[in-house]
Amino acid sequence: MVSPMRISPRRPRAFTLIELLVVLGIVALLLTLAVPRFFPSIDSTKETILLENLRNTRAIIDQYHADTGRYPESLEQLVEKKYLRELPMDPITETRDGWIVEPPPEGEQGAVGNVRSSAPGNGRKGTAYAEW
Repeated sequence: MVSPMRISPRRPRAFTLIELLVVLGIVALLLTLAVPRFFPSIDSTKETILLENLRNTRAIIDQYHADTGRYPESLEQLVEKKYLRELPMDPITETRDGWIVEPPPEGEQGAVGNVRSSAPGNGRKGTAYAEW
């Protein structure tokens, strides 16, 4: 006679609650170490971009003055005359039209002699963004 085969119930393989909690604890620990280093690097990057945009825009204004003998009437004129592809972004205020325009030295023609950021607050070194 043939003996009936015993069929053992198979348990599905899955993670236990304790294993999931341990993994979540490890992820939380890694996040507490990484996040405080992440946000200051974003601020540092924005400040670097702001400095570079100011430096490039000031150089373009000087180049326009050297080419035409006068300063531009507006920042948009630099775009119209193809000195700039588009107005640079102020990464702190996240706008293109938030620049503070300063007049050129006395006796010079035009309206834009220098640009500054209109961003409130101070940079990492303590100086106001508007003074850069």
